[in-house]
Amino acid sequence: MSEISADAQNRSVPAAALSHNFPALIFGILLIVIVICGNVLVCISVYMEKALKTTTNYFIVSLAFADLLLAVLVLPLFVYAEFQGGVWSLNMLLCDGLMTMDVMLCTASIFNLCAISVDRFIAVSIPLNYNRRHVDHRQIVLLSATWLLSLAVASPVVFGINNVPDRDPTECKLEDNNYVVYSSVCSFFIPCPIMLLLYLGVLRGLQRWEEARKLKLRSSIEACRKLQHAAIATVFPPLTGTIPGPLPMPLPRIIERDLAQCRLDDTDDFMQQEIPYPRQYRENSVPTLTLSEQLTRQKRAKINNRERKAMRVLPVVVGCFLFCWTPFFVVHTTRAMCLTCDIPHGLMSTVTWLGYVNSALNPIIYTMFNTEFRKFFKRCFRSCC
Repeated sequence: MSEISADAQNRSVPAAALSHNFPALIFGILLIVIVICGNVLVCISVYMEKALKTTTNYFIVSLAFADLLLAVLVLPLFVYAEFQGGVWSLNMLLCDGLMTMDVMLCTASIFNLCAISVDRFIAVSIPLNYNRRHVDHRQIVLLSATWLLSLAVASPVVFGINNVPDRDPTECKLEDNNYVVYSSVCSFFIPCPIMLLLYLGVLRGLQRWEEARKLKLRSSIEACRKLQHAAIATVFPPLTGTIPGPLPMPLPRIIERDLAQCRLDDTDDFMQQEIPYPRQYRENSVPTLTLSEQLTRQKRAKINNRERKAMRVLPVVVGCFLFCWTPFFVVHTTRAMCLTCDIPHGLMSTVTWLGYVNSALNPIIYTMFNTEFRKFFKRCFRSCC
């Protein structure tokens, strides 16, 4: 929801006579290239890489698509206006189109993040009914709602709310202050608290799940050891002169696998606690007991390691979004509600640039924090070089 202005009411100099802002032009072109390249890579990686075809990543593709549209439809006009010193020198109909797409795509970005948090909350709360690999009707409804609601928030601009009397043709902004407050509340101040509350619920759910998994694993180890020791005591009575205590028999294959996965998860998640079982049992991994194939293939209501890594990425994405867009919405709403407040154009321009930078940060976050995305990006760069 950018506002392209240079305090034109206090100016009488035409736009053509203004000095050009070359740093804004250079930075804007670089930003557009980074946003397009990064988000195209995200979309292509999910399309080509089988390991990335998860419901969470489909929402990330929707977010990347919104950022792509922003780079193609909004940023070029915004950069051109900033290059002109903040003065709008194009057609006012084009300005209304810019405002419409700006409101819609900014709203779509935050609604996509909110939809991701809803999807993750469902995955943690009711994992038995959650489809992790294929988009079902619930995900389709969420994806559709994000774009339809975004269009609804931006539609007043299409229907002419910007056509006010005595409109300054050298300014491109949202003219109706009531609509500015309304769109800011719908696009930011309502979804963000909901999104943060949902992520708190997701983190609490993950903590409870981890505690229950470790408790169940400890119980399985203890029960298995008791059966093994009883069998040894019955078949092989203790011999004189031998080391006292039962022999460190190996654990069943399925428990060994769970132990290995648990140790791997704890290492990946930087956990310091270990499951308390004897060292000789940890080091003895020769499978001796065979469980039925039906048990090993039974569906378990648990979140796999890849999804937990994805959940670790998403709060970082949300945090960066809030860091980038909160200053803009606060300044934007303050300017609309406080008509006597003198907000410099430089501050308005800075917070708007900061908001647009968020569109370039998401692909970088995926590269740094998601192993599957990082592997795909490395393969792409190696093949290109």
